[in-house]
Amino acid sequence: MVEVTLWGSLGAAAGGKNKVEIEAKDIRELLRKLAEQYPGLEPLIDRGIAVAIDGTIYRDTWSKELPKGAEIFLLPRLAGG
Repeated sequence: MVEVTLWGSLGAAAGGKNKVEIEAKDIRELLRKLAEQYPGLEPLIDRGIAVAIDGTIYRDTWSKELPKGAEIFLLPRLAGG
């Protein structure tokens, strides 16, 4: 079980929850389970999400394992120019 902080609009899409606990072994499983549990997150996940694990941001490394006790933040993709 890992605790995940949902940043910005992600928390609103999860019913106003800023922190959730999910049983997942890697980033791919984490995103899949979040989309299942909180359907409002799925469109945001599909658009792109950055996952920060202990301060390192992962954008496309979905096989990255989630260490126990890690600080995990999900951030919506930033857009603009």
